[in-house]
Parts: sequence; C-alpha cells; structure tokens
Amino acid sequence: MTGLSTHVLDATSGTPAVGMSVILQDAAGGELASGVTDADGRIGQVSTQPLVPGIYHLVFETGEWFSDNDIEAFYPEVDICFTVDDADRHYHVPVLLSPFAYSTYRGS
Repeated sequence: MTGLSTHVLDATSGTPAVGMSVILQDAAGGELASGVTDADGRIGQVSTQPLVPGIYHLVFETGEWFSDNDIEAFYPEVDICFTVDDADRHYHVPVLLSPFAYSTYRGS
C-alpha cells in the first residue's frame, strides 16, 4: 500500500475531528491533493499516488474547523512538514488537536 493517510482527534473532547479540510502540498506550497475528514476523523487516502521522495506539507485547516464548532482557538492552521524517502511506502500522519496545542507523530 502506498500513498498518504491522516487522522485528526480532538484531544479536548476525546472525539474525532469530523469535517476538517486537509491539503497536501509540495515543498514549494503547490496543492497536490485535498480532502475532508470523515466521521472517524480520518482521510484514508489523501493521496492515492505514491509520493516521490522529497519534502511535503500536510496543512490542516484548524481555524475553520474550530470556528465551525464554536471553539475559541489559537492556531488558524497546522502545517506538518515531513519527508518522504521511499515511494513504495504508505505514510500516515495523525494529529492530536486541542484549541491551544497539537502534536503529531509518524504513524503506521
């Protein structure tokens, strides 16, 4: 399996972040793909194409999501910059989100 997936959890409520827009960009900021998190806070395939080795950005539209959910928050977006080193691998980039903090890790 190749490509890119993500998962966003609202760490404050302990529930999935449903309906969050996510954009995949190349190193120069060009949009490659986009999607919206589902009822489980997931996008199973942000990109179905193998990602060639290089630097990418996964931009989470957190400000819009917080506003839509009537939550005061600090971050208008979260930009996770990561490196792809193997085009034959699947990459999973999850985010744990709260109004004033976030964390991420290289998932499996």
